[in-house]
Amino acid sequence: MAREHLDPETAELWSEFHNTVNMSSEELRRWLLTDASGPDRFPADPSMDVSPLGRRIVEILDKRRVDITGDDVDTMRQVVQRAGLLLAEPADKRGERWRHELMTLGHDPLRPDPTSPEEGPGAEGPQ
Repeated sequence: MAREHLDPETAELWSEFHNTVNMSSEELRRWLLTDASGPDRFPADPSMDVSPLGRRIVEILDKRRVDITGDDVDTMRQVVQRAGLLLAEPADKRGERWRHELMTLGHDPLRPDPTSPEEGPGAEGPQ
């Protein structure tokens, strides 16, 4: 049964998740299919097991916020926390592997922040 409104804590997490995950579901799906994404990529054979976290992120990105489940909330919290820890790493620890790990969570650190002032007026955030 779909809910009309989310409780404030879940609504805040939804926003944090969508601010953290700056790739679309299709972009993330393509990334997970590449060899560069490492062990969390989607395998070439769709019948084989797919990264559970990557699959869950893609599924959440394809949902409306009123359709999220308790499992989705847990996944969103995990993604926000993991990405936050990676983004807090010192600059000298950031490299290709660091970026690939973030992209596997749906965050491309090279993508400009749409809420930053450099982007100018009219920049829209993810939704």
